[in-house]
Amino acid sequence: MKKENRNQENEYKSFLGLTPLLVFLVIFLTTGIVTKSFTNMPILVAFIIVLAYSLCLNRKGEKLPLDKKVDIFSRGGGESTIILMVVIFILAGAFYSVANAMGAVESTVNLGLSILPTKAILPGIFLIGCVISFAMGTSMGTVTALTPIAIGMSQQTGISLPLIVATVVGGAMFGDNLSFVSDTTIAATRTQGIELKDKFKMNVLIVLPAVIVTLIILALIPIGSATLEVGSYSLLKVLPYISIIICALVGFNVMVVLAIGILTGAVLGLSLGAFNFVELLGFIQRGFGWMQDLCLIAIVIGGIVELMKYYGGIGFLLDKVTANVKTKKGAEGGIAALASLIDIATANNTIAIVTSGPLARDISKQYDIDPRRTASLLDIFSSAFQGIVPYGGQILVAAGLAQLSPVELVPYSIYSMLMIVFGILAIVLGIPNFKKKVEQK
Repeated sequence: MKKENRNQENEYKSFLGLTPLLVFLVIFLTTGIVTKSFTNMPILVAFIIVLAYSLCLNRKGEKLPLDKKVDIFSRGGGESTIILMVVIFILAGAFYSVANAMGAVESTVNLGLSILPTKAILPGIFLIGCVISFAMGTSMGTVTALTPIAIGMSQQTGISLPLIVATVVGGAMFGDNLSFVSDTTIAATRTQGIELKDKFKMNVLIVLPAVIVTLIILALIPIGSATLEVGSYSLLKVLPYISIIICALVGFNVMVVLAIGILTGAVLGLSLGAFNFVELLGFIQRGFGWMQDLCLIAIVIGGIVELMKYYGGIGFLLDKVTANVKTKKGAEGGIAALASLIDIATANNTIAIVTSGPLARDISKQYDIDPRRTASLLDIFSSAFQGIVPYGGQILVAAGLAQLSPVELVPYSIYSMLMIVFGILAIVLGIPNFKKKVEQK
């Protein structure tokens, strides 16, 4: 019976179901315009208002009791990927807090500054993010590992904090999009029935120009004339970061990676006398506290998205995006728009791919689109918007660690914006165009 009800929810379509997202945008934009700063509206407050609005809605010809709507909200907020994200947020906060307390952040920053010339810090931190995220397959893990380092570099050099933190997010989204072990890559290839390597060959040719242009832009951005003072560093204190990078490269689960990082920082901090056991517990709790808002935001967003599904918003979106598709390029544009809009609505690029993937496969077959191209477009556009929306997990974590408003990072999301630009160019120009198509499974 529950399965039947869920299918009925997915088939229902209504514009009304999209209005919670529109209400959020109106609240956010209006507050920003009136106060002349888009950082003045707290994200959580905005979504609580949207939740209140969502609970007042009903399907046409139906009046669902409030407790039933709350059940739907709770189902979405308690969904497994949401809870997993919350746990990652908490562990990320604890790791950063412990690493900071035992001197790992300062030592890692000073080590990085000793290697990178001041003028190359921005492109350098972007490239490091690309390499780590590609190896790890998780943008969240990359953001967690590099954001504290970026914060320290900003303090040392005078580089704009939103700029350098957004640069970290950009590097993280590179691997999220391209890595062989990324959940988005796996979702895109599975929904289109192709091999990982086939999608990679197509995907990398589309985004490589975006990487090159991003590096050029970052190298040309003036970062001030502040004198770079490189302090002392201890390789021993850098071990917490080295440990999580090595564990991630080995392929450990991101929660295990963060747990090992916390343990490494705790053992080293106790051994070096940076804190005692009681203080260690306090630092871990402090890190948890830093992430409380982010955890609540993730849960509330998950619940609102589930209500939007019930009210027919996601179904309406799927229907409208594909209604006017008539040509091959139009079909590719529809696939890109589908992935983009669902990611904007759900703030989860994996969910966006899984949701739009089956329909994209049907469109691909109908208009004879190379399945490698379809998989690439799904992954590129969903990942690009995931690196831009201020309520996406990656930006939320980065902003939380840097004590910034997520909106402050958006104007500096250079790589994510260029992914969209070059993705559109690939559709318009029909490149790359491999002569031999692969067979779908």
